[in-house]
Amino acid sequence: MPETSNNPAPENKPPQGDAFTQQFQHQPVAARVPEKMGRGVFSTGVLVLDGPNEFVLDFLQGLTRPYQICQRVVIPINVMDQVINAVSDNLNKYVQAFGNPPALPKPPQQRPTIQEIYENFKLPDDMLSGAYSNNVMIGHSASEFFFDFITGFYPTAAVSARVFVTAPQMPRLLETLNMAMQSYRRRHHPQSPGAMQLPPEAPKT
Repeated sequence: MPETSNNPAPENKPPQGDAFTQQFQHQPVAARVPEKMGRGVFSTGVLVLDGPNEFVLDFLQGLTRPYQICQRVVIPINVMDQVINAVSDNLNKYVQAFGNPPALPKPPQQRPTIQEIYENFKLPDDMLSGAYSNNVMIGHSASEFFFDFITGFYPTAAVSARVFVTAPQMPRLLETLNMAMQSYRRRHHPQSPGAMQLPPEAPKT
């Protein structure tokens, strides 16, 4: 993948002692893929948590035991809408090209609690703090989607996490992200539009 195009617009401030600050605009259109990120991880579901300043996306892998959280991604609050829009746009393009993805079985009516989920899914120590991302690129084939979560820092944007999911998972994943955003707005911005349309529990695909 080509390197990021950088368009810095510096606003220099006079140095004070040894300190020096500079503001810049950085719009990644592509990103380096570190070798250890190239293969990515395969996920069978996602759990979304939120705090006052960020969302945490825990991508689950429930194919073999012990169940695993295969990737944790931390994104700022203001990036969540971009992720949702990117997922929605890619899903629409997929439907136009290949038709609706096969439907997954409906989840059980009684959703597990957060504690029950984390009792069943192991979170490795090296994932406790997650991979930070302030941008995302999404693509798809006829059978799967990939997410490249990116840290768009100067001088070169880089992929901090790569996740693959099957096409049938995508409608439920989009629903999960939308529910998580609505839940956040209800708790932290109760007067925002649509805030009262929230489900009572944390969503899980």
